[in-house]
Amino acid sequence: MFVNKSIFPLNQLLKMPEDCPVCGQKMELEVGFYYGTGYVSYGLSIMLLVAIWIAYWVIFGLSYKDNSIFNCLGASIAILVVLQPWLMRMSRVLYLYMFVKYGKGTRLKSEE
Repeated sequence: MFVNKSIFPLNQLLKMPEDCPVCGQKMELEVGFYYGTGYVSYGLSIMLLVAIWIAYWVIFGLSYKDNSIFNCLGASIAILVVLQPWLMRMSRVLYLYMFVKYGKGTRLKSEE
C-alpha cells in the first residue's frame, strides 16, 4: 500500500502510489482525502494510551503517594512518540478501508 515497506526514511513515510498495483484502485479518492486520518490517528492514540495505563496499573500499580502516575505518563508519552509513524500509517489504512468497499465483483488489474 505504501511505496516503502519500512517507515524509513521518515520524509517518505506516507508516500503512496497513485493506483493500487494489485487491483488498480485509486489511492487518493479526492483532493485532501487523507485529512480525516487525523481523527482516526487520535482514536488509535487514545486507545493505546488507555491500554498502556491499564497495563501499567495492573503490573506496577498507580498511586499519587509514590509519583507512579508521573512515571506512567512519561512512559506513555515515550511509547506514543516511538509508535507515531506506525499509527499514522495504520490510520491511513483504516481510513481507506472505511471508504472503499472490497468484495465480490472487484476485478484484479491483471484480469482486465
